[in-house]
Amino acid sequence: MSPCLSIEIAGSKRVAMINKVKKRIFFVDNEPSVRRAVGRTLKQLGSKVNCFANAADCLEQLRLQSCDLLITDVKMPGMDGIELVCRAKRLVPWLPVLVVTGYGDIPLAVRAIKVGAVNFIEKPLERHSFLAAVESALEQNSPYDGLLGKAISKAEKKVLRLLLDGRSNKEIAHTLHRSIRTVEVHRRNIMRKLNVDSVAGLVKRAAKMGLVNLKTEQ
Repeated sequence: MSPCLSIEIAGSKRVAMINKVKKRIFFVDNEPSVRRAVGRTLKQLGSKVNCFANAADCLEQLRLQSCDLLITDVKMPGMDGIELVCRAKRLVPWLPVLVVTGYGDIPLAVRAIKVGAVNFIEKPLERHSFLAAVESALEQNSPYDGLLGKAISKAEKKVLRLLLDGRSNKEIAHTLHRSIRTVEVHRRNIMRKLNVDSVAGLVKRAAKMGLVNLKTEQ
């Protein structure tokens, strides 16, 4: 992220909490000064904020804890913001993602939208418009189901691959050496996490979110 950050921290009024439940926001940028400034600003929303210097560390934590919003720069050493969006969406399909971009990065930001980001914010970041975009994204991520948006576990991924291959619960149970009851529980949790109520809906959702790539994972 560019150091040209215009967010004003000192003397700013405290922003009201979005709701009584603290939201957790992940912010990714390779520049320490930017992470500090944006981290302080996001905390004014009453949110819990985790800042990461690279995409790999962010992905690792997405596997371990819940997240309500991911904000990432586009151009970073190693894994860039586009790849991060793709991988994050495979882990947590309903996770809203905002990308931060400079004027010359707009085409990359458009690519990020196509792979699942909900919006992009141009640099330099202006405090009020930045927080408004964050609040809007968080408001869109208020699931009524406790499982909606949660990461798909390794066991569920195995079941999902076989579901996408057209296997029945009985066939999946035989292949994975699990009981039919266990497969049914995994299948129900997958449906809830992806907010679908049929196999047809599951296939459509999986295709839209890029989860069909799970069929090629080892």
